[in-house]
Amino acid sequence: MHAEQNRRTSLLAAVALLALAACWGSTFFMIKDLLERVPTLDFLALRFAIASLALLVVAPKALARLSPVVRRHALVLGLLYGVAQILQTAGLAHTPASISGFVTGLYVVCTPLLAAAILRTRIPPITWAAVVLATVGLGVLALNGLSIGYGELITLASAVLYALHIVGLGAWSNAQDAVGMTILQVMVIAVVCTTATVHDGIVLPDRAADWWAVLYMAVVVGALGLLGQTWAQAHLPPTRSAIIMSMEPVFASVFAVWLGGEDVTARLLIGGGMVLAAMLIVELAPRRVVEGEVPHIAV
Repeated sequence: MHAEQNRRTSLLAAVALLALAACWGSTFFMIKDLLERVPTLDFLALRFAIASLALLVVAPKALARLSPVVRRHALVLGLLYGVAQILQTAGLAHTPASISGFVTGLYVVCTPLLAAAILRTRIPPITWAAVVLATVGLGVLALNGLSIGYGELITLASAVLYALHIVGLGAWSNAQDAVGMTILQVMVIAVVCTTATVHDGIVLPDRAADWWAVLYMAVVVGALGLLGQTWAQAHLPPTRSAIIMSMEPVFASVFAVWLGGEDVTARLLIGGGMVLAAMLIVELAPRRVVEGEVPHIAV
């Protein structure tokens, strides 16, 4: 009975992450359009401030129930996620939404590598093959001559930070503290983004449609999304979580072409296909060496 309940909980967690990937994917072309009128840091500060308020209204006592250790973990995770959000959103202003989605998706390859490095676990050859394939795919997508574009480079840096966040969340999260950890993470993200932009004032949206977009990305994608991820990763290992969330760039490309008006190019198909293949290689790797499955650790 206990094993059956665990299987159902794991399935529910996987479905939650897949839904989250779809929500994330839907925001790429929306953010790119919004950034034409609202500066990157101003948008992020507003987004996560609204998300913080929404979570505090729903669960005002959740923070008080966190232990000092859990609070410290949530602080670190919030800092990682906040800086990653800044880099990813800034990169999106300099690269097409579909390409940004695929480059961001490289966190699925970075996750097992970082988890293995942190835990000093041997990295199997098939994981190295996935890294090489993903790197070549990124080159097809993003290389301009012999140089990598600024947008792709900082987006790749955000992917590494997202991978660190996934590894840390898998090691430190638990279902009991999911709400409190989410609130503190979102608050830290809001502080990071606000601190980075408050010196020159914050520009607010001046269109009703832009406010609806911000509210959607704050409440649905930001608050509920991070809450779902924190809860789900209490029941799934980091590598499996990253693999499920790797559907994000696939959804991003679908939305960018379908609703964002972007063209389907040969570079997108070939490069994106190679990155997606790298993700599938990691997913189908033999489970006798499970990359990134980190135990819950106290630090």
